[in-house]
Amino acid sequence: MSRRDALVSVERRVRRVAVRHGLSMLKAQKPDARVKAHGGYMLRNDESYEIVFGDKPYPFAADLDEIEAYLETLTQAGED
Repeated sequence: MSRRDALVSVERRVRRVAVRHGLSMLKAQKPDARVKAHGGYMLRNDESYEIVFGDKPYPFAADLDEIEAYLETLTQAGED
């Protein structure tokens, strides 16, 4: 499996987790220099279309690991 294939697999898995929480994972289509250096993802609430994570300090500021960690905190909060 190539590195690119691994990234796509992780993106699919994270998207599935996000959907369980009523969120959509957005990926930058035309990344600027900041996004290319770090990040490229945001989470959006499916009902309100409000960005809930990854838009600070600039749009698509979160990387895949940060998105995954955020979703993990939501999962743990739901278990308590």
